Amino acid sequence: MSILIDAWHWFLQSAQWHGPDGIPVRLGEHIYYTLLSLLIAAAVAIPLGLLIGHTGRGSFFVVNLSNGARALPTAGVLVLVVTLTGIGLLPVLTALVVLAIPSILVNTYAGVRQVSPETVDAARGMGMRGGQVLWQVEAPLAVPLIMTGLRTAAIQIVSTATVAAYVGLGGLGRFIFDGLARRDHPAFAGGTVIVVGLALGTEAAFVAVRKLIVKRTRGE
Repeated sequence: MSILIDAWHWFLQSAQWHGPDGIPVRLGEHIYYTLLSLLIAAAVAIPLGLLIGHTGRGSFFVVNLSNGARALPTAGVLVLVVTLTGIGLLPVLTALVVLAIPSILVNTYAGVRQVSPETVDAARGMGMRGGQVLWQVEAPLAVPLIMTGLRTAAIQIVSTATVAAYVGLGGLGRFIFDGLARRDHPAFAGGTVIVVGLALGTEAAFVAVRKLIVKRTRGE
């Protein structure tokens, strides 16, 4: 309970809402890292998941890649890339994208594979070719699971993007890392509360969008 009290008093300080180290700026940086990482991961994982799910080739690759990537420690990937490329945005994005790809890839693949063979056969019987079956039948029916993968990845990124502060960048992690370094418990508590709140808000937003997309897909 004390962490919430510390956070509350920290939020009430007007200094926390102004300047380059203020909450709005750090929150904007955190959201920027999150959206950019999610977009890159989706651009890689969704087409790959659709292709593998449609052809049925590469299932072994999907399972092993996802399991292997999930086992990688984000901080370890970050340190490795920093060692190879130096400090900057690239190592942060690399670590976050590696974290996000498995959820999106696996759910996209599963979304296509769960489409019933009867539905696919009916589409082919109507004269649709492979690409048409994928984009007009399988992909729309896979949207709910694709959204689940994106939601899971987004929440993981939001929670983990605090590592950006570890290599000297901004984001909400600044409050957490700097708070720990200076033994500033209110700043640490406040940063933690904002990250948790952002993760919960992300979850709620994706749930709402998923419901809307599913309704439109079903013509409701």
